[in-house]
Amino acid sequence: MTGSAHLDRLAARGRPTGGVAIEEARAYCGDVLAALGFTVTRRTFEFSTFPGHFGTPLVGGFVALVVSFGAWTDSRAGGRAALILLAMGYGIAGAIGRYLTRRGVLSFPLMRRRGVNLEAVRGPGTPAVWLVAHVDSKGQPIPTAVRTAGIVLLALASIAALVVSILRWRTAAAFGAWHFVLVGTWLGAIPVVLSIIADRGTGAVDNASGVASVLAAAEQLPHTANVGVLITDAEEFGLAGARAWVVGRAAGIALNCDGVDDMGRMTMMYSGRAPRRLARALGAAASASGEMLRVMRVVPGVLTDSVALAAAGWETATLSRGSLRTLARVHSASDTLTTLRGTGIATAATILARASNEMS
Repeated sequence: MTGSAHLDRLAARGRPTGGVAIEEARAYCGDVLAALGFTVTRRTFEFSTFPGHFGTPLVGGFVALVVSFGAWTDSRAGGRAALILLAMGYGIAGAIGRYLTRRGVLSFPLMRRRGVNLEAVRGPGTPAVWLVAHVDSKGQPIPTAVRTAGIVLLALASIAALVVSILRWRTAAAFGAWHFVLVGTWLGAIPVVLSIIADRGTGAVDNASGVASVLAAAEQLPHTANVGVLITDAEEFGLAGARAWVVGRAAGIALNCDGVDDMGRMTMMYSGRAPRRLARALGAAASASGEMLRVMRVVPGVLTDSVALAAAGWETATLSRGSLRTLARVHSASDTLTTLRGTGIATAATILARASNEMS
């Protein structure tokens, strides 16, 4: 089958974790992979939906309150006191954020749920390379592009608050700058606080397109390729599926695919240390397909399964295709088949197949 045919089947409706639609999508993926000679195994795991639902809004709101109290403290006790309060507040926010987005996703005791990862291997032994894509979808009151802009603005305003408090401490000047800092803080915080999970759109770009690309890539691989396929669940809940899957596993190589639009540049995104070998393999595969590969760090506010894999020591990157207009659709009601034809999937699949086969 073609990648666009996989897309039509997977993106017919939304696939929230734990629902009937995602189970049907998972069964479809299993049937396709089994027909290709893969042995398909369901890997169940438990996780907390609390970080996915409330982690980002809570941390964003907390940071905005810290900056606001910093401005109030400066007006009462001076810049040094404000600087101490800001440093303590940012430290607490960072600790909470790290816990919720890493350990808390799997261990937080509230709002527990079960997810299912689909693992497919062909032949004995452990695959040298894994092709990865998440099958779950979600919606939000605001699209990813607006949330990303909010995160960046909130981060810049938080840094500006530190600068203003230092200036107040050292020179007793720049008090009026707090007004601009507070405006920027709350303009950034509002979309971050509104980043809650809803049921909007059918997740065509995010991430039926990525799953379709991985399935199409698996169809192109020779049977001798030592490549496995992982279809993760609960990516939209703090990368829970990928975080659970790597527990107890030796680090390896994974090519993740998340978001393949019809237009835009083919892009390799990574976190942590730059995976140079993957960049070379994907770059050569893209060039052979007539594409110029853009290599960049993960955009602030955008989480992909490769972030979780990289944190566990894997050599990994995410292949995607799109633009700012793509981010404006992701997690919105317009992320449906009416806005995506799937013309980029064939190229993405070929790149994934060539690169993974080369490294296997």
